[in-house]
Amino acid sequence: MPHADSPTLALACELMARPSVTPDDAGCLELLAGRLRAAGFGCERIDTGGVSNLWARRGKAQPVLCFAGHTDVVPPGPAAAWKTPPFEPTIIDGMLHGRGAADMKTSLAAFVTAIERFVAAHPDHDGSIALLLTSDEEGIATHGTVKVVEALAARGERLDYCIVGEPTSVHALGDMIKNGRRGSLSGTLRVKGRQGHVAYPQLARNPIHAFAPALAELAAIEWDQGNEFFPPTTWQVSNIHAGTGANNVIPGVCEVMFNFRFGSASSADGLKARTHEVLDRHGLDYEIDWHLSGKPFITGRGKLVAALSGAIADTLGIETELSTTGGTSDGRFIADICAEVVEFGPVNATIHQVDERIAVSAIEPLSQVYERTLRALLAA
Repeated sequence: MPHADSPTLALACELMARPSVTPDDAGCLELLAGRLRAAGFGCERIDTGGVSNLWARRGKAQPVLCFAGHTDVVPPGPAAAWKTPPFEPTIIDGMLHGRGAADMKTSLAAFVTAIERFVAAHPDHDGSIALLLTSDEEGIATHGTVKVVEALAARGERLDYCIVGEPTSVHALGDMIKNGRRGSLSGTLRVKGRQGHVAYPQLARNPIHAFAPALAELAAIEWDQGNEFFPPTTWQVSNIHAGTGANNVIPGVCEVMFNFRFGSASSADGLKARTHEVLDRHGLDYEIDWHLSGKPFITGRGKLVAALSGAIADTLGIETELSTTGGTSDGRFIADICAEVVEFGPVNATIHQVDERIAVSAIEPLSQVYERTLRALLAA
């Protein structure tokens, strides 16, 4: 559909029409790279493990302002459940419908059109502009942004500022910036017992009964009190499984999956140690497989927050809120090579849902916020 009056909407629709379900990029990166090359960017593919990754940079000097995001989307589910086909972007009552509308192909389009306007007006801008894009954010995220960050770190490239285009707004575009995220530490615990007949419990050892007191203690622990940036750490069990399916067999193993969401008041190693202390004190025969999917990161009120907040105020006329709530994002990887990382994008009310959508009226303003941020940080 033609959108001559809104270049960002037009590009968003081009991207949304490509069924880029993780980890399939479906040609999105080449579409974006073509636009970026025309704006003077050098574009490098860093593809690994079947995942498509793009690193694009214009300029060689510091400071480097990077826009980061992902071309992949979650599966749409049954197409019949949607008002319109999920990969045929359609406007209904002022809302752009389609998978990726909010998460996050509109942000990608807004990145590019903002950069195009900025470069046209400031061809000799200060520092460098960069984009880091992947097709593996919605999946297990082991071959996406983290691999690009590793490659950049290996050759000494560092970033000064990064805006991740995640959908952070809650009620209206611009009402929230994520200036940090909690860490995520998961564990798979196996408590070992001895299988046997329920009529002869003296000949068996029930791992569910053995673990129950420890479970109650772990659930009741105050792991920390949080701090000015993060709420208190939480520990949640997501799965418990034991037994053969028969009602007359004491199980031999009880498997428990759990997760910590933690801020900077705790460390992953400290949480692991306290968990082991509880389990050991209860005399359990157990093993745990740990998986740290992200460390917490925080960006204070520095130059990036000031520039982005000011751009939101100038464009949208609202005062934004800083928050660290929600899940994880690729910002957790980028923070390893970047001093200031924030996330900002569209309203997130329909992300991952059937009939995902975004207000058409918010699309060009999103691009304008990104452009004003560029001007605040890099205008010569």
